[in-house]
Amino acid sequence: MAKTVVMDHPLIQHKIGIIRKKDTSSKEFREMISEIAMLMCYEATRELPLCDVEIETPICGTTVKELAGKKMAVVPILRAGLGMVEGMLTMIPAAKVGHIGLYRDPKTLEPVEYYCKLPSDIASREVFVTDPMLATGGSASAAITMLKAKGAKKIHFMCIIAAPEGIRKMHEEHPDVDLFIGALDDHLNDHGYIVPGLGDAGDRIFGTK
Repeated sequence: MAKTVVMDHPLIQHKIGIIRKKDTSSKEFREMISEIAMLMCYEATRELPLCDVEIETPICGTTVKELAGKKMAVVPILRAGLGMVEGMLTMIPAAKVGHIGLYRDPKTLEPVEYYCKLPSDIASREVFVTDPMLATGGSASAAITMLKAKGAKKIHFMCIIAAPEGIRKMHEEHPDVDLFIGALDDHLNDHGYIVPGLGDAGDRIFGTK
């Protein structure tokens, strides 16, 4: 069974408080989303495997730690997931970036695919899927199903705010996927929005309504 981690770092919680405010500007919202993603990436990569490497310092030879494999990929779910990519790449700049395009049908709340472009070697990469919100879990689950169909084996899902309903769906449909969550909220309302949440993350990142 994969793990579910709700972040308790004070900086993450402070910045989530800022993006929840309805009067936070799109500029500040984007900056905060990126910074939160960077801090979450630091926590989410805590258990990446290391190996010993022999090097020469200016003084002498020594053994240091290095990421084993070093092959990672960040895959945002379009469009809101894009807001987390820059922060992730700040921490893991060598990672490749894929994109999965899904939108939620407003009537059925089910995800509809419209785009998928992934690194050709996705099967050999440690994959971090990003989306600021985990609401019903439909889009996240569909994206991970697509990744698995393309050969991805080690997948982590990162979101800033989650609802219990979304976590439940992910546990049911992808019990092998680690979940890294910035804050766990109360429930979904009748329109499928997280409560208290922060509204539509995509609209707030890109300034659209």
